Amino acid sequence: MAITRISSPHPPQTGGPLTERRFIAPLVLVTSLFFLWAVGVNLNDILIPHLKGAFHLTDFQSSFVQVAFFGGYCLAAWPAGRLMERIGYQRGIVCGLIICATGALLFLPAAAMRTYWVFLLALFIMACGQSFLEVSANPYVTFLGPPQSAERRLNLAQSFNAVGAVVTPIFGSALILSRAHKATASETDVVRLPYLLIVAIFLLMAMVFWSARLPEIQEEQAEEESPRFSGIFAFPHLLWGVAAQFCYVGAQVGVASFVIRYVQHTQPGTLDTSAANYLKLHLLGFMLGRFAGSALMKKIQPAHMLAAFAGSCLLCVLPVIFLHGPLALGGIVLLGFFHSIMFPTIFALSIRHLGPYTKRGASMEVMAILGGAVFPAVMGRISDMASIQRAFFVPLVCYLVVLFFALAGHRIKTASPAEV
Repeated sequence: MAITRISSPHPPQTGGPLTERRFIAPLVLVTSLFFLWAVGVNLNDILIPHLKGAFHLTDFQSSFVQVAFFGGYCLAAWPAGRLMERIGYQRGIVCGLIICATGALLFLPAAAMRTYWVFLLALFIMACGQSFLEVSANPYVTFLGPPQSAERRLNLAQSFNAVGAVVTPIFGSALILSRAHKATASETDVVRLPYLLIVAIFLLMAMVFWSARLPEIQEEQAEEESPRFSGIFAFPHLLWGVAAQFCYVGAQVGVASFVIRYVQHTQPGTLDTSAANYLKLHLLGFMLGRFAGSALMKKIQPAHMLAAFAGSCLLCVLPVIFLHGPLALGGIVLLGFFHSIMFPTIFALSIRHLGPYTKRGASMEVMAILGGAVFPAVMGRISDMASIQRAFFVPLVCYLVVLFFALAGHRIKTASPAEV
């Protein structure tokens, strides 16, 4: 079944059904991917303090985990978009799952060799696969229903990504940070079991998607008519969206990466497992915000909600930078809630009205995930040179960029695909 989506010249509307009956099963299946790749992303937040101790790394060196992971996201995104112009979303998802399984499998020799750069290589390859999943699944979800509910639908799908984000630290801290495991195995060996389970899950999902019958999406014109690269510059709202996504992902990953270290800095003597509880609360807020945001978007314009959440992040990060004690810890926990709707809302607003450029626009949005490699490294350097609290000036600047996109950037006049 092929579905052709025509870009609408009208601005986003609220209300309307979430999807149509014929799309329920495909939407459920694709939404399962959002839960799955949360495991790969959020296990890094446990892996960073673990590898920091195992290899005696500085904060800056430990941030290379995110550099490798999100660097892979960025480098694979454009090829993923081009490949999907040829093979479609479904086969692109299968390719992504197989690449993910390959990267996760490399954790076994990495643990045996006890070499930091081999861990980074495994993360890089796994991230390349997840980039394929992001480029395919995010725009695919926006097409599985009425255009006016695209942002709400993507936020709901991404809510299950947040569920995975909550589950992963529990699973990760039990299997990786556990003192019992450290007593019976080397600090690198304890990562084998979690990543072996991840390999099995990715391969199982690849088989499911290979055999599934999903609707084929065609964006406004035949896929053989390859759009010119320069055409994407006719859509300023996409370019502002890429900038906002770059900053948001950098802030979100940077904050989550340093929650454990922040707690240990402001509460000296706190064990890894105890500090990880604040990360769990941070990610629980992230999950609750996704579900709440999806529900509220039935009545509130997505861009208005994005502006409100960006402004709230600015208020929450101030005590993190300037205060100690409960207010500072409360601020870093609440940031998780207000991060929640940003990625899917920026993504959906950015790829509106792109027509045949949708896959390339989606690729650029996923490439913007490079912010998750850049900003944690910057935060790590500031933390080493000054303090971890001063490092949180970086996400503060990022929230200002997101706020601009929400208030003005997404509304900048764009060309129609026919004019490009």
